[in-house]
Amino acid sequence: MPSPSLWRHVLRNNFTDWRALAKYLQLDDTQLQQLSHDRRFATNVPMRLASKMAKGSLDDPITRQFLPHVQEEIQFPGYSCNPVGDEESRLAPRLLHKYHGRALLLTTSACAMHCRFCFRQHFDYANGGDRSFAKELEIIRAESSLREIILSGGDPLSLDDRELGFLLRELDSIPHVKHLRFHSRFPIGIPERIDDAFLEILTSTSLQLWFVLHVNHPHELDDDVLTAMERLRGIGVQILSQTVLLQGVNDDVDTLEALCLRLVDHGIVPYYMHQLDRTEGTAHFEVDEKCGGELVRELEARLPGYAIPRYVREVAGQASKSAVMVTSEYSLLN
Repeated sequence: MPSPSLWRHVLRNNFTDWRALAKYLQLDDTQLQQLSHDRRFATNVPMRLASKMAKGSLDDPITRQFLPHVQEEIQFPGYSCNPVGDEESRLAPRLLHKYHGRALLLTTSACAMHCRFCFRQHFDYANGGDRSFAKELEIIRAESSLREIILSGGDPLSLDDRELGFLLRELDSIPHVKHLRFHSRFPIGIPERIDDAFLEILTSTSLQLWFVLHVNHPHELDDDVLTAMERLRGIGVQILSQTVLLQGVNDDVDTLEALCLRLVDHGIVPYYMHQLDRTEGTAHFEVDEKCGGELVRELEARLPGYAIPRYVREVAGQASKSAVMVTSEYSLLN
């Protein structure tokens, strides 16, 4: 099994310069002119994902998610730096409370990879408070309606095991907190993170554990990733997935069908398919909601109900995720 430190060694091999990644992908001068030099949102791509990208192409579905494109520099009406109301829902620097019974803990700003469509790429993590989570834990202890805490970020698996172990012990000590959910993309790039030390932390808690894997394309799910998910399932963790509907990445029914089947074939339940959050710089990824509705209808004709994710969008101020209803002719999952 991987040693507890292996994942950090793998992380150091990430591409953190778009020029180096472009060179690795053997892009020509014409293609290079289509890449953005704006450094507000740094490039960060694990070697595992880079090795899956087609050489000499900007249209590869994985490449498209991670290389900065000049289209990011175009401003469009309706796109903002705070598209889902995160700032307004802050109870403390690292605690967001949008929905009844659950709250989201922003564990860190760090990720194993930087997706170009990330809805928190403009988030003010500098106002993130201290790493003890003292204020956040105080609020959680005082609010008895909170049954579930969601660990997000950034990516919670970017924390070291000491910090994660501390958080789980603290949350486990709060009587009304029953469920703990991880939202993570980390294993897609560095499945070595699901190591013995991490599993030991999870088995030490009495909380019911859920793990939501962010995956957008079937090529992301190689055998190592699926083995990592199987290790989580082996200790009783429930595994769900979430996907963002992205133009040029997964906006066709064959790709979505292949993704959903690969997930359910390995015991992972497709949970959400998100309409793009309208974050500044991401308009070139948006898929029209009518097209999204048609894709869901086609999936319904091909797959059993448990293999079809709910098609949703997040609307700031709403009490839950909202099912995307395109026209009366579409009957989408509720």
